[in-house]
This record gives sequence, C-alpha cells and structure tokens, in this order.
Amino acid sequence: MRLATVADRAVLVVADGIIDIAAASNERFGPDPLDVLGHWADFVHWADSADLSTARVAAPVAFGPPVPRPAQVFAVALNYPPHAAEAGYQPPTDPLVFTKFPSCITGPSAVVELPGDRVDWEVELVVVIGFGGHRIPADLAWTHVAGLTIGQDLSERRVQLLGTPPQFSLGKSFPGFGPTGPELVTLDEFGDPDDLELTGLLNGTVVQQDRTKEMIFSVPELIARISAICPLLPGDLIFTGTPAGVGNRMTPPRYLGPDDVLVSRIEGIGEFRTTFTRTGD
Repeated sequence: MRLATVADRAVLVVADGIIDIAAASNERFGPDPLDVLGHWADFVHWADSADLSTARVAAPVAFGPPVPRPAQVFAVALNYPPHAAEAGYQPPTDPLVFTKFPSCITGPSAVVELPGDRVDWEVELVVVIGFGGHRIPADLAWTHVAGLTIGQDLSERRVQLLGTPPQFSLGKSFPGFGPTGPELVTLDEFGDPDDLELTGLLNGTVVQQDRTKEMIFSVPELIARISAICPLLPGDLIFTGTPAGVGNRMTPPRYLGPDDVLVSRIEGIGEFRTTFTRTGD
C-alpha cells in the first residue's frame, strides 16, 4: 500500500488516483493520518479485504507530509561510513541520536525559506512507526514499522554548530527543514527493505548516492536502540542518516541558495523536490 495526505486527510494512493480513507471506511479510520496509524492492525486488515472499487477516486493533487504531526521525530548522525569520514570522524560505535522538532515537518513539494547562508542538504530514508512499543527487540523491529518514506534533514550549519560542544536540534528544525514524502510505502512493496538506493540531486546534478544496506546501524538496530530508552508511538519518524556528499564538506563548501532545486529519491518509494527562497523574498 501507498498512503499519503491531501489537505491533512489520509488517502490511499492507487493506480488511477487517490481514495479518501475516512470516506471509504465510513469514518472508521481517519481522516487524521495518526488515527490510521494508531489503529494500524485493524486498518491493514480492512484495506486488504475492503472492496474499494466503488470508493470515491479523485485525480492526484498536491500531497502533504505522510505524517503531518508526529509526536516524536528522531534522527541519526554519521550512520554511513563515507559520511563519517568526510566529516572527519571514525564510524560511531553507538547511534548518535538527536531530534528534529515536529514543527519542521513539511510535505514533498515545499518551498523552504532559507534562514541563513549555510543551509545544507541530507537525503535520508525515514521510518514511520505503526505499532509503538518500549524495548522493542531488533528481531521484531520491522513488525513495528508501518512503512518507509523519504526525508531531507535540512540543516543550518552555523546554528547547528554553535556552542562547545555544539547541539544539533535547533539548527535542523527551522520551518520546512523536514520535508517528507511523497508517500508512506508499506513493507510488502519492497523486495528487501534493508537495501534501497537513495539519491540526492541539486539542480539536476547527483550530489549524494548510496544504499541503505551500508548504514552502520540498520533500521532494526535503530528501533531497538531508540526504543530501549524512549517508548515509540504510532506515527513517530526516524530519519536514519545520510550518505556522503553534503555541501559543507565540499571544497569549497556549497550551501543552498534561492532558486536551488533539491530532488530526493529512494528506490521503491519515489522522489520529491524542494525549492528555496531567501527570507524576505
């Protein structure tokens, strides 16, 4: 299945358009995506067995973020060895977890205002939690996942690196700094959800490319490590880390400017594009 949102309403994406989940289920699920995710087992059973042939189908319109208002947004630093190397670090022995505050989450066709002159890109696989839990074992972690989507962990590097030691979260949480989408794709759509190609393009040029199998900490291990401390909730997002190729490690550094177009793409999910303006434009 592929789920998305239109005007904050949860929809199923089908070959010939979209199906409003609340309308098709007679208000049993939705319209809030968190209501769908909060009843994930019942929703999957309904969607697998419901006759949707006569459900209202509309032409696709602009999608919002698959989860517009997650309770928690976790993110992982330095989770690909080449990115750790370009940043000047040894691969970490434990996940380096920070948060992007939920107010930064936006959709897959965002126009983002640049709050400074050092905004950088980071294409990432994003995990959407379906079944919450505390102390989830790694061998059961995938059963807690509703699906996967694409994210950009946009970062204002000057703010991110302020202080000694620096703190990450504020510099990564300006409005629009968490584009996600275009759809939440359930695990049955993937041959191997542990091995997906992800690509970032800036103005048509590939700047990042790798496969998720190269992550230092896999999705199951991240879920186990995070949930060992923080109970996970339906709709929580985990940004799983970015490959090498970010702008602040280029020579000279390359940061995002007005009219730049950033395309984020992951195998089996799709792609989205984010454009940028300067504050006050």
